[in-house]
Amino acid sequence: MSPPATSESYFQTELEKRARRDELAAPLLGNELDRRLDYLTPAQIGLVARAYEYAEKAHSGQRRRTGHSYITHPLAVANILASFKLDPETICAALLHDVLEDTSASKTSLAKVFGETVADIVDGVSKLSHLVDSHAEAQAQNFYKMTLSMSRDIRVILVKLADRLHNMRTIGVMTRDSRKRIARETMDLFVPLANRLGIYVIKQELEQLSFEALYPLRADRLQRLVARVRRTAKDQIKSITRKLKSGFAEAGLKVRIEYVETELYSIYRSLRDHERSFDAFMDTFTYRVIVNSTDDCYRAMGLAHNLYKPKIREFRDYIAIPKSNGYQSLHVTLIGPGAKSIKLLIRNKNMEDIASYGLVAGWIKHDGKDSEESEEGHATSGVHEWISNLLNLQDRGDAVQFIENLKTDLFPDDVYVFTPQGDILALPVGSCAVDFAYAVHTDVGNQCVACRIDDQIAPLSTVLESGQSVSIVRAKAAHPDPVWLNFVQTAKARSAIRDHLRSRGQDESIVLGKTLLNRSLANANTSLEQLDFRRLRKVFREFNVRKRNELFEEVGRGNLLAYQVAQRLLDEDVADHDTANIEHGAPIYVQGGEHMGVRYGRCCGPVPGDEIVGHISQGEGLVVHRSSCKNIKSIRSKSTIMPVSWTDNPQGEFLTRLRIDIAPHLGVLASLAESVNSLGAGISMLDVSERTPELSIVQMKLAVANLKHLRRIMKSLNARADTTSVQRQLT
Repeated sequence: MSPPATSESYFQTELEKRARRDELAAPLLGNELDRRLDYLTPAQIGLVARAYEYAEKAHSGQRRRTGHSYITHPLAVANILASFKLDPETICAALLHDVLEDTSASKTSLAKVFGETVADIVDGVSKLSHLVDSHAEAQAQNFYKMTLSMSRDIRVILVKLADRLHNMRTIGVMTRDSRKRIARETMDLFVPLANRLGIYVIKQELEQLSFEALYPLRADRLQRLVARVRRTAKDQIKSITRKLKSGFAEAGLKVRIEYVETELYSIYRSLRDHERSFDAFMDTFTYRVIVNSTDDCYRAMGLAHNLYKPKIREFRDYIAIPKSNGYQSLHVTLIGPGAKSIKLLIRNKNMEDIASYGLVAGWIKHDGKDSEESEEGHATSGVHEWISNLLNLQDRGDAVQFIENLKTDLFPDDVYVFTPQGDILALPVGSCAVDFAYAVHTDVGNQCVACRIDDQIAPLSTVLESGQSVSIVRAKAAHPDPVWLNFVQTAKARSAIRDHLRSRGQDESIVLGKTLLNRSLANANTSLEQLDFRRLRKVFREFNVRKRNELFEEVGRGNLLAYQVAQRLLDEDVADHDTANIEHGAPIYVQGGEHMGVRYGRCCGPVPGDEIVGHISQGEGLVVHRSSCKNIKSIRSKSTIMPVSWTDNPQGEFLTRLRIDIAPHLGVLASLAESVNSLGAGISMLDVSERTPELSIVQMKLAVANLKHLRRIMKSLNARADTTSVQRQLT
């Protein structure tokens, strides 16, 4: 329920007061910048000073909604990045990040003064809202451009995150609608981005600020409740801390132990989604245990087990298998006094840096100099690959589709599965074997036909679990099934499937359209090859197409009727043609294999050997039905119905349905499935309903080669002692 307007107004006022405070709105003055950059050389500090002077002049006369001079914002962004000890080019870009958008400065002028690197970073951060109309499109274009720049220089996203962080600190001066919109955008995209890059300190603050901006009353009440409960547990927290320190000290293990406050938004989200109760959160005390080495991590875990009994099923080893953003720790949950839970995050000093700062941990440790040491390798390995993969999400220039794919790709939790070679792949929770196949390689995904999970054949839609071994069965002639879009989770898989289906569907629709047109033209003793298309531009305009292939594709997809298009082509090109039988013609031959050009009716499930007929369905192309199908008989426009025939040797598997009346007994479905599988048919659906205590009805969808194969299966099922009847379903 939304809070009362008076409460919302009160918190809006409080947020605005906080936003106008100097320590948030203007935490750094120009003459204070040098002392924040003591890790840089004098020459580098000089370059940053020139950038400040340039930005101050460019933004002269501009003010922020907080009432402060606009230059305070670039200075604040530079201050955030300077705390990470980033290089001088990044600090310069932070100071200049708004000059392309808000002033008359150009990228060329920036490049002349500060170099191409700084100009490229600034350009990558700049917005594109003036190029598009809708906010959704503007946001999508902005993120896609930023991703392009990120693929060349990761520092683009670091500047963007710092920019968003300072804007969120001062969001209280925005109108209520703007505040909600910006906070939602931050929660949906910038928080997951910071998390994906492992920059936890930014992720945590952005999340908290967004929560307060979206739900100020809820955030305030929850914060007060947590503080009150924690005050009552203060002595217990200290007692556990003393026992842990004492136990580690007696064993001679040097550790640093820090109590970790539970994140407010994590509590709210779990309560909202009914994942955990408030008491469950409050009954868990979390501590960071910092040791000197990786070996000490495992030693500390063993010592902790001696102090308190462990909860075995709540152990996670992110050291052996790091998270995709480079995070490493041992997560150990213990049973504390009063049945309270004690959660330990055990890590060494390098892991602690990466857990807090992720991608920028190397800069902080090495005073602005990038490191290639293996200690930071987990934080950076995979990040550039991930950013490059984001570019593959762009769907034929559709930036809005890109942003939706990006949201899908930013899952916070992963499952870890093994390839047959023993390599580990991290996939979002809920991923299936098709996601795994595309994660290995796009060609593997496009050609997958089956999978083995832990050496057992399993459906491609099976949801994967951590620790499983997955192998993919491929076939060169295979292609993605549109049904996969119903269960894949990763943006890479979804984008690749759509691209392949679009490309394949276009080619096949063109071929089908040409076939249908030639079939109609044959009745006038002519063909497409004999027409003079140079004289047919008028016809193209009438049908709203520009090229022959576009015309063929529209016919193949059923958006234009072949006989009507053929009639107009003949009207324009052949003066004395005979149109009496233009709607009729020789049958279309189907070879098998469903695709975008030819589909088989789900209602009647035709298989080779059936008498069939075709229907040109708008947007779908040619749909093949059994001649006895009631849906075909109910179609009013007979001009869309045409004769079709099977080729001499149809290829592939064809889906059809059976209804089996059977006496219910234990294991009936398994027995039926075994009978059908033993005859070489695949089952894609098996459902049972009880009609009476003595009769169950089983609905079965199975894949067969032809009518002869189907009849053999039906005969075998009819021969069972428990079967009353076997019928082929027909609507």
